Amino acid sequence: MLLTHKKLSIKQIQASETWPLRHVVMYPTHPKEYVILENDKEGIHFGGYAEGILVTVVSLFIKEKNAQFRKLATLEEHQGKGYASQLLSFVFDFSKKKNTSKIWCNARENKANFYHNFGMTKTNKTYKESGINFVIMEVNY
Repeated sequence: MLLTHKKLSIKQIQASETWPLRHVVMYPTHPKEYVILENDKEGIHFGGYAEGILVTVVSLFIKEKNAQFRKLATLEEHQGKGYASQLLSFVFDFSKKKNTSKIWCNARENKANFYHNFGMTKTNKTYKESGINFVIMEVNY
């Protein structure tokens, strides 16, 4: 059951502002450097703030007509409140305004249903990293 809380305040942030949240949420047992992407400088990074606290982040990479979002992460104590959904909806809208025709991601297999709610479908491309199963999901619009 999704609990709806106050609307998120979303703003563009620096890649380095995403790293602490990515680390603690996604790969807390790895070194902090593990969550820094080689192409972070090429991305557009967004942060969602609830009551002034950065609670969710995502990075968007646009290449021609394709957009890829990566490293969507929400602090554990703020999960289930709809913040990641609000942030992802924002990213989809932002991507469409940049004239992309497809958005895709490397989804953790156990989170595929979340992305399915946004109209994304699984492809047949899968892989495993750090003991986690991933599937590439996408949606054309």
